[in-house]
Amino acid sequence: MLNPAARHNLAVAILHGVHIRIAGSAGYYCGGLGDGASIEIEGSAGWGLAESMLSGTVVVHGNAGSGAAAALRNGSVIVHGDAAARLGVSMKGGEVIVAGNCGYMAGFMAQKGTLIVCGDAGDAFADSMYATVCYVGGKIASLGTDAVLSALDPAEIERLEASLSAHLPPAVRRSKPAAADFKKVIAGRKLWNFDKREWRTWQEAL
Repeated sequence: MLNPAARHNLAVAILHGVHIRIAGSAGYYCGGLGDGASIEIEGSAGWGLAESMLSGTVVVHGNAGSGAAAALRNGSVIVHGDAAARLGVSMKGGEVIVAGNCGYMAGFMAQKGTLIVCGDAGDAFADSMYATVCYVGGKIASLGTDAVLSALDPAEIERLEASLSAHLPPAVRRSKPAAADFKKVIAGRKLWNFDKREWRTWQEAL
């Protein structure tokens, strides 16, 4: 697709295993609702990249706007630059990798899947999360409600390194932290079941 002029809704609801190359930047909701396509964006992408994608791969060589990989069901979303706010919000599976930084409330209410940020993460990271596992190579401005740090085991470090090496170009991967230096963030599970004794925590989440 030549000269896309950052149009919105490009390659939406593609239900076949085709490869689509967008030679330029895309607007809002590129690659949303897809099932099996491989989409490569040779620029940046606007809001809602790959929203509700069921399967497939979306690679962005630039930056991504707010809500990238929102409600992702499965597949992979890879951003070689930075991602704005609410990255991976309410994701339900799949894998999201950002080579740069991400904005505030990344992983908000995420339910399953893996979220990897090689750079820094903004405020309220992993707020009100369920079973998604997050990894951050840089600094975390602040953890969200019920988000806690957890130790990485050796097998996990190997899987993380394998995933980063598989999805990021060698030149990009070499400039990022080693897998063993990433921070792991998971849910503290206080919000998994309502408990009136934890009412203040629930107030913060709501």
